Amino acid sequence: MAEESDSKELVRVLMRSFSNKEPLVKTLSRYVKVVRCEHCFLLFEELGKTDKWLECLEVFRWMQKQRWYIADNGIYSKLISVMGKKGQIRMAMWLFSEMRNSGCRPDVSVYNALITAHLHSHDQAKALDKALSYFSKMKGMERCKPNIVTYNILLRAFAQARNVDQVNALFKDLAESIIVPDIYTFNGVMAAYGKNGMIREMESVLSRMKSNQCKPDIITFNLLIDSYGKKQEFDKMEQVFKSLLRSKEKPTLPTFNSMIVNYGKARLKEKAEYVFKKMTDMKYRPSFITYESLIIMYGYCDCVSRAREIFDGIVNSGKEMRFSTLNAMLEAYCRNGLHMEADRLFDNTDNMGVTRNSSTYKLLYKAYTKANMKNLLQKLMKQMEKDGIVPNKRFFLEALETFGSSASPNSVSATTGDRPENGVKTEVAVIN
Repeated sequence: MAEESDSKELVRVLMRSFSNKEPLVKTLSRYVKVVRCEHCFLLFEELGKTDKWLECLEVFRWMQKQRWYIADNGIYSKLISVMGKKGQIRMAMWLFSEMRNSGCRPDVSVYNALITAHLHSHDQAKALDKALSYFSKMKGMERCKPNIVTYNILLRAFAQARNVDQVNALFKDLAESIIVPDIYTFNGVMAAYGKNGMIREMESVLSRMKSNQCKPDIITFNLLIDSYGKKQEFDKMEQVFKSLLRSKEKPTLPTFNSMIVNYGKARLKEKAEYVFKKMTDMKYRPSFITYESLIIMYGYCDCVSRAREIFDGIVNSGKEMRFSTLNAMLEAYCRNGLHMEADRLFDNTDNMGVTRNSSTYKLLYKAYTKANMKNLLQKLMKQMEKDGIVPNKRFFLEALETFGSSASPNSVSATTGDRPENGVKTEVAVIN
């Protein structure tokens, strides 16, 4: 435990040391006597989180020059995984080739990383075909035969793609193998179906989970509560919550946050407030997400002044203000037609110590466009330019996606003077 803590501290020191003045490799060389493979693994994770995938390759090249370096599948799996998450599929494939050239023989972990990398591709149909191709290939190689992680990756991916037939085929294949599904198998598929609003399919997987004698965990309860809440099937949501309270599991903050937001979207203010009271009565301490959930809820329930009270309470608490909290308040204003109030709050963000980001601009751009407020749009675009945020075609398309052809990037550019760039049984009442 102490060694793990020391490793993390060294990585934090390395991350802080990287700068334009001192390149990454030079920093590593300064610590060459203490940096080892485990530190590089942690570096891959941290660099991946900050979108610095090229630096990951620099670390890798530096590793290869060290006396202690021994090529192994774990290193390549980790790098392939990082590249995949950043959409660098070609780089992931290059690493796969590099691994084989180095004398390493692929194993199941490498193929799992490769499948996951392909699934981050923009062309989902092609990615799913490629994933199945690797899956078939793995079955024919003794040291690469699919494991439960392989099945879990594929099942979730096809559930996200709404391909029920392929999900069922994979479940059938899994049942005929010696591999036993685990809680992640069922949670992954149910979460994907739930996010797609495919409630009947989600319930079918819940039934399958019970038949496999697999007990639900808190993630199961939370994803069911959230899925039913989003579809406003509140009777089922409440039944699951009651089952949770009777089970060995305990609610978590996401349990309450989800219920507050979903009741709010249905304008059931009293029920949302009851959930918050229940939460505090049970001695749970609200997080910033809880407060954001309350702001969102009051915004939907036409109680903007109450939302602002909560927002001001966060500002006055002296705690770090997050842009997501600002966005929640701005959206509450815009949802209620209070665009001038949103503009004033936006202007005052510097005094609050809030850093605006592209999502803040996108939210306001969408709201001002919908309300046909050209003056506010022009002001917003000027502020974007001042903050160094350059809108591209994707920005406009995402901002206007809910309006169809009612507004287009071209029409907005004309007003702003800018040209855009480039029959299943329901298993709900008792699941424990």
